[in-house]
Amino acid sequence: MLFRSTVEADLDHLLGCVVDESISWAHPERLLSFLESGHYRHDHIWVAERDGEILARAVWWGFPGGDPLALDCVYVHPSVEDRVGLAAELLRHAHAQYGDAPEYHVFVANGWRDDPKASAAVAWRWEAAGRAGLTEELERLRYEWTADTPVPEPSGRLIFSGEDDDEVFVDAFRRVAVGTLDFHTRQALATTPPQEQARQDVAGYREMPGDRSWWRLAHTKDGDLVGVALPSANNAGPVVGYLGVLPEQRGHGYVDELLGEITRIHAARGVQRVVADTDAGNVPMARAFERAGYRNFAVRLVLSQAT
Repeated sequence: MLFRSTVEADLDHLLGCVVDESISWAHPERLLSFLESGHYRHDHIWVAERDGEILARAVWWGFPGGDPLALDCVYVHPSVEDRVGLAAELLRHAHAQYGDAPEYHVFVANGWRDDPKASAAVAWRWEAAGRAGLTEELERLRYEWTADTPVPEPSGRLIFSGEDDDEVFVDAFRRVAVGTLDFHTRQALATTPPQEQARQDVAGYREMPGDRSWWRLAHTKDGDLVGVALPSANNAGPVVGYLGVLPEQRGHGYVDELLGEITRIHAARGVQRVVADTDAGNVPMARAFERAGYRNFAVRLVLSQAT
């Protein structure tokens, strides 16, 4: 068995790798579009090949010109008896070249555990990814606000303003992270100093397609910082991005104000849909989305390396 990254000449064979299961995958239209935009790259697509036939394929996503950030798709040909073993070996070969193991993201419908086809599709991929070092499991709820839903009205309790200095947002991110319920932030803080972790987060939002001028700081009328609200966008369209309340300001319902401001900024631009994710265990954030008229429409499953 040959394990290797792909080249442009492999494209026709890559397009023939079809996932007939109830999960997200790098389908031909997505593959072609993301290769063109640079979010997929041939050196971030790996295959297991025997006698010129692709028996397994793994596709990683990243920002154009950057490192692979997330595993998007794992495919194994139906003729392979041990698909878990082959997929795990393919992932291990890629991870050895990358120097780490990027997260694996799978999008499924609500109620996927009650769908035998979807749960089976997830199960063997989870086992393979676990063998390749991705053992930390996270479930995130996906929400959407659509233009036929009322736009939250401002309460007048907070004053929102822009700020050109990224370091001001870095400091705000650092303060918001204290006591956060967000899994990824807690995971990053286990190995990264708070200031550096905040700086990495801000840099990540800088790389997203959303406009930097949308970012807002929230203050009380007395001038005390309450939190941050970052409307943003990804390749699929507008997203909530990031919002957070400082520990000393929690318990006053300010999360609703921040989410409302993000929604208003997007709505004022005439967008038809805004998408957001939150950890299934972050109940306060999930309830805030529901109060603001956001609808839970799907689930994102994430596997990562344990810290």
